[in-house]
Amino acid sequence: MSSLSDKQINLQLEELAGWQRDGNSIVKTYHFSDFIEAMSFMNQAAFYAEALEHHPEWRNIYNIVEVRLTNQDTGGVSSLDIRLAKRMEHIVQPKRLYPYISVK
Repeated sequence: MSSLSDKQINLQLEELAGWQRDGNSIVKTYHFSDFIEAMSFMNQAAFYAEALEHHPEWRNIYNIVEVRLTNQDTGGVSSLDIRLAKRMEHIVQPKRLYPYISVK
């Protein structure tokens, strides 16, 4: 697997709302309604990342998830990064985040 060209990356980013290029990575910050929704997103994305054997660099602070995707093997953005970003966008579409059960 090789890194995508700048042209290929820019073309893909046109279809990924909110994603930006940052050096040899693509990045996005997601804002959720609460911690549970943020963790639901991360858990769903983690299963897909594991299936791809391609794992994000990410950070969670309460309802915010910061994501950085890059391919350590190629030193740049690869097709795996784009696939994972697209899956993350699919997850955050309305009603795709798993609802949680209130324990009140």
